[in-house]
Amino acid sequence: MKFVKYIAVLFIGVLASSCSDFLDPKPNSASTSNNYYTTLAELESALIGAYDAIQGDGSYDRDENHGVQYEFYITEMRSGNSSTKIADADDFSDSGQFESFSVLATNGIVANYYDSFYQVIFRANVVLENLGNVSEDTSAIEAEAKFIRAYAYFNLVRLFGDIPLVDHVLTASETDTQFIRVDKNLVYDLIISDLETAKDGLDNTYKTRASKAAAQGLLAKAYLSIENPEYLKAQILCESIINSQEFDLVNFYDVFYSELNDEIIFAIGYQTIDDSQNFSAQWMNAVGRSSGLNYATYDLVGDLDLYGGDRTQFTYRQDPIHLTSVRYQCAKYFPDGDDGGDTGEFTGNPELAGNDWIVLRYADILLLYAEAIMAGGQETNNAAALNAFQLVRNRAGLTDVVTNLTKEELLLERRVELAFENHRLFDLVRFGEAETTLSAYSELNGFGYTTSDLLLPMPQNEVNLSNGLMSQNPGY
Repeated sequence: MKFVKYIAVLFIGVLASSCSDFLDPKPNSASTSNNYYTTLAELESALIGAYDAIQGDGSYDRDENHGVQYEFYITEMRSGNSSTKIADADDFSDSGQFESFSVLATNGIVANYYDSFYQVIFRANVVLENLGNVSEDTSAIEAEAKFIRAYAYFNLVRLFGDIPLVDHVLTASETDTQFIRVDKNLVYDLIISDLETAKDGLDNTYKTRASKAAAQGLLAKAYLSIENPEYLKAQILCESIINSQEFDLVNFYDVFYSELNDEIIFAIGYQTIDDSQNFSAQWMNAVGRSSGLNYATYDLVGDLDLYGGDRTQFTYRQDPIHLTSVRYQCAKYFPDGDDGGDTGEFTGNPELAGNDWIVLRYADILLLYAEAIMAGGQETNNAAALNAFQLVRNRAGLTDVVTNLTKEELLLERRVELAFENHRLFDLVRFGEAETTLSAYSELNGFGYTTSDLLLPMPQNEVNLSNGLMSQNPGY
């Protein structure tokens, strides 16, 4: 990431349609940034630009930031949940490194994700830095911008460990800050502080923008992810979402194809043609290539067949194009609900898909609630935890009554419930099971997993640009 370019361009003009429109760079960061946003409407426009950076660009241009659209590579493919085709040099040449635990520091997908989410942070910082220029009440905009910044940092710190901490728009004299990695605990301090502000300053008006429940849910995950987990705080936050009665479980198929349904707490919104995404088409072999991306592994399919219940048919299917290869496609994100039929031929242009990307939903919260009550133990018979766990299983048609819940059962339930939603790697780390599970998976498949693979490499380009200021993660 050439983060220096974000220091030079210190204000962003963003259309309300959430298409970014960068204005000409100005040489003096302080005066330009502080004088441009002077109304609520201008701050709102800049705020939409931060969401636009999360959405990312749906093209195949590696020079564009692809935001969350590349996240499945660096999460699901490193968790044993999914795999990819053997990529050619002109397409996704870096993709095969993830499933085999052979990621290089020069991996372009890693660099793009890092770049994308520091762009999100930059745009959120621009909004926060200009709050004082507006005479009206900006508390809601502050809360929303801090949620966005916390969301970006939460993803980055879990993937890279110690990272640069940038909590304001950098001036020309502060350029070293972009390369200096700080202890991850300091990053979590900012994440927690930002999310506390967000939960206190927002309501539940939106599902594709920050909300009170989204902040509570993300904060609960943060408390469960820190070095010394705050289980009680996470439990109380999950209880607040549950007791609000504003969310509920819906038909499993409808979770993904009836957008903004009662189960969705926070999703990244996409629209067909305008603000579209292409990862749905990529997963479905829908773009004229020899095979697709993000296939379900045999390991995941085995668990779904045994423990997925009614969810299984809506989670994966056999690839209709490559029947002889016995590959299994993700069935949660067919482009705009079109599954391509028996031939895998899609109508319209599947590369302009409007499926929202779900970040947080109610089933996730119910299972997090049980996890928080278990409090790092091996099992629980707590009635509230069992009830939350049972609700998720009941929806899947698994109505046998659970009277005691083990850590292994909860981790497995999270796998079959949330497959392809980019949670599995973080769940394994949080439960303390990543080393055992991924080592066994790697050995079974002839991969090269080592402990250092739990973190991604810092992008080599960043290390090179830092002139020695940025260290590389061990093993890279």
